[in-house]
Amino acid sequence: MPPRHRWQAFQQLLREELAQATRLAPSTRLWEMPVAAALASALPLLIGAWFQRMDLGMVASLGALVFLYMPNTALMHRMLTLMVCASGMTACFTLGILSHLVPALMMPVLIFITVLVTALCRLGRVGPPGNLFFIMTAAIGAYTPVPLAAIPQMVGLLAMGALLACLMAFFYSVYALRRQPPVPPPSQPVDLHQTAFEALVIGTFVGASLALAQLLQLPKAYWVPVSCLAIIQAPSLRAIWVKPIHRLVGTAIGLVVAWGLLLVQMDAWTMAFTMMGLTFLIETLIVRNYTFAAVFITPLTILLAEAATLMQTSPSLVMQARLIDTVLGCAMGVAGGLCLHNAALRARADRLFSHWLPRA
Repeated sequence: MPPRHRWQAFQQLLREELAQATRLAPSTRLWEMPVAAALASALPLLIGAWFQRMDLGMVASLGALVFLYMPNTALMHRMLTLMVCASGMTACFTLGILSHLVPALMMPVLIFITVLVTALCRLGRVGPPGNLFFIMTAAIGAYTPVPLAAIPQMVGLLAMGALLACLMAFFYSVYALRRQPPVPPPSQPVDLHQTAFEALVIGTFVGASLALAQLLQLPKAYWVPVSCLAIIQAPSLRAIWVKPIHRLVGTAIGLVVAWGLLLVQMDAWTMAFTMMGLTFLIETLIVRNYTFAAVFITPLTILLAEAATLMQTSPSLVMQARLIDTVLGCAMGVAGGLCLHNAALRARADRLFSHWLPRA
């Protein structure tokens, strides 16, 4: 192809990707759902602000993320799914926070959690956000510096936040099911060979991303494996290259938003209400455009990480660390995604697992 035609093809590709990145997809989600999600995540923070213990409120707010796993199925299936997810998230946080006591175990524990949770989410047909928040909770727990005697309190707080989210989901579901009929739960068969292969690859690269972050001595390095996880699970080879660009662009704009928020002297109440508003915006946009949602995901995660200290850290250091974590995690996610979508590697793994596992 002549250079001129290659340049024109490249320009056409850029236009298509820009249109894709800015297109708003239609959504059938009730507007009350983002409101309920924001309340579920903000109530623990508001209680923490009332008692002047934002550090404890932040832990409970992590557990409230289980609200986002609510499917659009019948009430019984919804609540069963949420209770199982609440138990799983509590277990992941417990293993993560225990691994903090022995730093050498952080990477093996995170690999174990990632492999197990990824496989179970595939087998249980858990919809978005899938394994993301389970692994994020475990990674944050691994970087939560608490003594052994305080671990039961931390685990109990996260479990209470998850139960509060389940209660919120119950009342929301009673209301929502009167306006929207439930959908049947997914029933498509799962290929055990491919599930095992994907779980092992994802777990290996998520663990390797944490090991690399530790090797570089990055502060609060848990965001590196989280960024890696968000990229490596892209559904296609093209998405492996496109999704990091969307995430980096959204993160860069989100850092500017976060910078503006961090320049404001926020007390505990202001921070809790700000995070409530950000959660509402994220849950409104996430089903319509990932790039736009990432703009608000970035400041939310930064505020969530700094809520306990009410931004005693320099904003410039926080921005720099978050950008480095995202770039490093995206790079590891692309490398893992290339392995995940390698047809020859998949075929070899299929032959290997045929000796140990049934097909389905």
